[in-house]
Amino acid sequence: MEVYFDNSATTRSLDSVAKLVLKMMTEEYGNPSARHIMGVKAEQAVKQAAQDIAATLKVKDKEILFTSGGSESNNMALIGTALANKRGGNHIIASSIEHPSVYNTLSYLEELGFRVTYLKVDEKGHVDMDMLKNSICPETILVSIMYVNNEIGAAEPVEEIGKLIHTINPNIIFHVDGIQAYGKYIIRPKKQGIQLLSASAHKFHGPKGVGFLYIDEKVKIKPFIYGGGQQKNLRSGTENVPGIAGMGLAAKEAYTNFEEKRDHLCQLKDYMLERIKEIEGTYANSYPGLESAPQVVSISFEGVRSEVLLHALEDRGIYVSSGSACSSNHPDVSGTLQGIGVKRSLLDATLRFSFGRFNTKGEIDYCIDVLKELLPVLRRYQRG
Repeated sequence: MEVYFDNSATTRSLDSVAKLVLKMMTEEYGNPSARHIMGVKAEQAVKQAAQDIAATLKVKDKEILFTSGGSESNNMALIGTALANKRGGNHIIASSIEHPSVYNTLSYLEELGFRVTYLKVDEKGHVDMDMLKNSICPETILVSIMYVNNEIGAAEPVEEIGKLIHTINPNIIFHVDGIQAYGKYIIRPKKQGIQLLSASAHKFHGPKGVGFLYIDEKVKIKPFIYGGGQQKNLRSGTENVPGIAGMGLAAKEAYTNFEEKRDHLCQLKDYMLERIKEIEGTYANSYPGLESAPQVVSISFEGVRSEVLLHALEDRGIYVSSGSACSSNHPDVSGTLQGIGVKRSLLDATLRFSFGRFNTKGEIDYCIDVLKELLPVLRRYQRG
């Protein structure tokens, strides 16, 4: 039996998406900047994708910028906005458990002279709202908070954060890394006070190598890719038409029968959290209900290293993650797990199980049975 529980790293593309991508690569493969009919068809595909994505967010299609994926979207949001608004101040606020594509970008901005405040989180991974309130100062120009944490699934109260920020200073720009949230939550940037939102197609059953950044039309932002002036001079370069078309379809599919798809993920998460209690020495770092995303379950296993358990599960056809697949193949000790207060002995003993629309409860039953078989052996071996 093969069980893929690493959907937060990447998802299997929908068959309909793969079919469309192939069509755009082999039949309607024109350059969208070309003036002949092949170019027009490609341009229409890009426009359709923008319209379909914008419809899921209730925003204007001109506010959707296509990128190469989540990391570029986050880089564009942070660097582009900081540089365009530096006359207003040099202070940025973020949570202490941001994804590396945010955290490392902020480190780069610090090298350029920007000052960054990192907010503490509680044991469930939620930002300290009092610290956020007290950190905002006249020099604050940007706040960046992830919607859903990629390691433990903590869901931040983004609407509450947006309201707090703009009550204190309506000129502060609020960026949300929505890469693990898009397709799992109903997101309404205008209502939630979000002015920049990052997303990546391969997290919601679309193709790899393509993403988008929602940019409120009132936000000032500078490009960092220059060339032929595509996408209103914000991101030059020929658009990835097959990827963009595939992402547009995946986005539309994600929000068709949305509640049914979300309920399926919630049921899987709750079932996993309940069944894992049957195994001694296991500790959940994710929570049922709305405090945690429906697709992510983080579990610490006492007495066994995560990498050892990961490969033991792999040998039985079960694929999981020992951290963020986006950081590296050999990630350092998780700052997220440290931030929520996980015991030192469990920092290198934690796995992430993340679900997608193709997973079943039967796969969870198989996973639990395998864990019950493996853990006693691995724990004895580790102690020896």
